[in-house]
Amino acid sequence: MSRRVDHLRRLLEALAPADAVEAAYLKRFDVLLWAEGDALSRDHFVPGHVTASAFVVSPDGAQVLLIEHSKLHRWLQPGGHVEPDDVDVLAACRREVAEEVGLTELEPLVPGLFDVDVHDIPPLKGDPGHAHFDVRALFRAPDWSFEAGSDAKAARWVPLEEVSLDASDASVMRAVAKIRARLG
Repeated sequence: MSRRVDHLRRLLEALAPADAVEAAYLKRFDVLLWAEGDALSRDHFVPGHVTASAFVVSPDGAQVLLIEHSKLHRWLQPGGHVEPDDVDVLAACRREVAEEVGLTELEPLVPGLFDVDVHDIPPLKGDPGHAHFDVRALFRAPDWSFEAGSDAKAARWVPLEEVSLDASDASVMRAVAKIRARLG
């Protein structure tokens, strides 16, 4: 077992599921991490592979920074694949935020992981259908500045109470509910 996978196991064990949905995702993560191969590699398709993302709240904690995903055309948190050079999944979460919105000085609001999600990816560009096992961090931005990167058509601060299922998805809505409960 690799050091990165061992670290991920410890992070997952420390995460208290917020509801039955997240508890079921944690069970699926356990199956993934015992599967043959490198679950952190984007080429691991059965049952899928780990991805890393982050929810970034505004300095006052009232808004969340979302990107308009260039391929999915939905407003989502910054995130993507874990790269071989990432020391661990938390480093991958930070790298994705830096790449997609240009923020590097982030304050972690929870030690370790904030949330997990598992979602299906259809067959695309020669890859078979598979699942993304998304680990999510929660950070506070030091200020209001950001710049949309190459994977984002746009980025914007959205008041927590205005994040909607129409523009985003159920996994974002579930995480935003957790953020609101945590930050009041």
